[in-house]
Amino acid sequence: MQVEIVAALTGLAGLAIGLATGLAVRASERAQKAPPASANPGGVPPGVASVLSVLRSSAVVVDGEDRVVRASPAARAFGLVGDDRLGVDELVAMARLVRRDGEIRETELQLGGNARTRAEGRWYAVRVAPLGSSGLVLVLAEDLTETRHVEAVRRDFVANVSHELKTPVGALALLAETVQGAADDPEAVRRFTGRMQHESVRLTSLVQDLMTLSNVQGEEPLPELRPVALDDVVAEAVDRAQIRAGSKHIELTTGGAAGLKVRGDEELLVTALRNLVDNAVAYSPENTRVAVVVEPGGDTVGIAVTDQGIGIPTTELPRIFERFYRVDPARSRQTGGTGLGLAIVKHVATKHHGEVTVWSEEGSGSTFTIKLPLLSPSGGPTPPDGPVPPATPRDPSR
Repeated sequence: MQVEIVAALTGLAGLAIGLATGLAVRASERAQKAPPASANPGGVPPGVASVLSVLRSSAVVVDGEDRVVRASPAARAFGLVGDDRLGVDELVAMARLVRRDGEIRETELQLGGNARTRAEGRWYAVRVAPLGSSGLVLVLAEDLTETRHVEAVRRDFVANVSHELKTPVGALALLAETVQGAADDPEAVRRFTGRMQHESVRLTSLVQDLMTLSNVQGEEPLPELRPVALDDVVAEAVDRAQIRAGSKHIELTTGGAAGLKVRGDEELLVTALRNLVDNAVAYSPENTRVAVVVEPGGDTVGIAVTDQGIGIPTTELPRIFERFYRVDPARSRQTGGTGLGLAIVKHVATKHHGEVTVWSEEGSGSTFTIKLPLLSPSGGPTPPDGPVPPATPRDPSR
């Protein structure tokens, strides 16, 4: 009896082991047939995250339900992503189309700024592409704002140059034709040839200013900088402006510290300071004074040009250093200005690791100050590591 019981138990144990083994084999077969589980379910495929982290463009990965799986800090900073969703309807629509047909799509978008005009928004070149076969979509956005700004500035510059050149060239052609027709009238010939000389001087000044601006507005450093005595720069700039100042009975005075030096290009510094003095004379009434003062301050030195002229409206101050910008175009035509003088001053100062600042009040005059790193007594430059602090404005009434 006991032998039968033992045999029955042994048979049941073998049956259980057989069933367990069969289940284990079937489970193993199913596991082998099933796709491997992702280490990051619903996330970015292995290796892709590393690639996205080194891209310069803003990168966003969205899943099949339009949820953001991964987004670069730049994408969040510029508002392309809000919480766990794309923050731009156009991008959501593009992502869905790409997910549907697998076609890569590209476009340019202007985002932010005014809700209707988007005048102050940023421009992006957007590329949307499928990422694998799991419904993930990659959105890349490259900021084109600075590029578009440079293009706009270049277009404006070309248009302004064309307009400025057309005026004296057209005048010269017309005057030459008039002189030819007035060959029998010596007085008329003298009058018209004098006008031709005036227009040719204006044309020469414009071409010279364009060449100077082209040389100083690039990013490459100035070659062969040497120690420059500011006394010589001030004396030369004032001497070049004496004739124009004398015609308006404007007194040119100099003062401040003597014997100071900077490292730079002497001719460019003279050109920049002369432009400031010429502007001061052009926009000042007769029988007034223009002062040029050298003011040391720590590791820098400021060259301030103060006039008793008409002053500049506060609203115009942010734009006065733009190329061809004129506060009063009618007066600029009378004075023969090219509209490039202050732009040249700004770029010359920047090339010398300095800056130019302005204080002005309508009816009281203006003070323009070029601030430069001061050359130490040992002959070594002392350029600042960071931005140059603004110069203290001078009140021309003092």
